Amino acid sequence: MKSAYELAMERLGAKTPSLPLTPDQKSRLAELDSLYRSKIAQEDLACDGELAQLGAQGDSEKMELRRNQYLEEKRRLESELEGKKAAIRAESAK
Repeated sequence: MKSAYELAMERLGAKTPSLPLTPDQKSRLAELDSLYRSKIAQEDLACDGELAQLGAQGDSEKMELRRNQYLEEKRRLESELEGKKAAIRAESAK
């Protein structure tokens, strides 16, 4: 499911032609992708470990709470990434 921000960015992209990116911008975008992929993977591993412990204890309420925390953190990181990428892309428009 896409956030309202992602849908708005898609609509905006459909109406305005994309501007060419400089090699520096491309590099910075790739670095951001790599950084946020690792942050999300780190959160994923931490969540998996905690869920395994909670599963062994049989605490389904805490497991559901932890899953929800994970999903919220993942959404937050993805939104943060898209905001930073949009800022880099906006530099082309200046």
